[in-house]
Amino acid sequence: MSLAIPPAARDALEAWLTHQRVIEGASPHTIRAYAADVAGWLAFLAGHLGEGYGLPALASVPHADLRAWMAHERARGLGARSLARSLSAVRRFTGWLAEREGVDATAVLSARGPKFRRKLPRPLSERDAKALLLTVAEDGAEDWIRARDLAVVTLLYGCGLRISEALGLPATAHPLPEVLRILGKGSKERLVPAIPAAREAVARYAALCPFDLTSGPLFRGARGGALNPRLVAKVMERARATLGLPPTATPHALRHSFATHLLNAGGDLRAIQELLGHASLSTTQVYTAVDGARLMEVYARAHPRA
Repeated sequence: MSLAIPPAARDALEAWLTHQRVIEGASPHTIRAYAADVAGWLAFLAGHLGEGYGLPALASVPHADLRAWMAHERARGLGARSLARSLSAVRRFTGWLAEREGVDATAVLSARGPKFRRKLPRPLSERDAKALLLTVAEDGAEDWIRARDLAVVTLLYGCGLRISEALGLPATAHPLPEVLRILGKGSKERLVPAIPAAREAVARYAALCPFDLTSGPLFRGARGGALNPRLVAKVMERARATLGLPPTATPHALRHSFATHLLNAGGDLRAIQELLGHASLSTTQVYTAVDGARLMEVYARAHPRA
């Protein structure tokens, strides 16, 4: 953190980060991003307002100073998406600080971030997803490793888990129950049905695994330690090379495919939100855009006047 930031502002930032970590349950990755974004804002104000600015002034920064900071960030090459993320962190911090200091933070809290085109998820087609699982089942030097890799990717596609959630399952999760209790981002729990294919894949892996699965992680590497997510990514790389799939066919794309295929089959958007563990419905709504984009592609290919 810059030495130019006044001690009171540094202390406020540390207190807010502690609040985010302990009370809000923010992940270490989120905390690091918040710390970098807000520290950059505080350092800018130290040069813009002078190093001795106080907390009331910090919480009640006017629009002009906020616009000056955004212009400064863009000038140093920050993209619209990254600036929008930084502004979101600054708003959160300022709202918390304003409540503590009893000042009006309307200028910062009402600020609009730069517009940018949200990248749409790139799910696999249902046929490609099934082909990928079959290819993974045939990859690997040893039977238990093939079974392990298939179990992991089946959990990603069949249950919509993040790779960290699948690899974070303890050995005691075997045999898989019909409903999994998943600890997701921000230490938020959710319930996810474990489809029969996932339960069967995990059971086969557990039966072949040469290591003791009474404790520790469920999924093991070749030496018995926790499975590295990079190894799962490499399995996906080999499978997509075999099938001629694009580089977007990553482990996370299987989670996107899970959501998109449920939506295509008539799944309820709020139910999908719960299954994915999204805090906001707006995050899940991106899949409606994916479905719309797919329909437009079909229209463009098939309609005689398109």
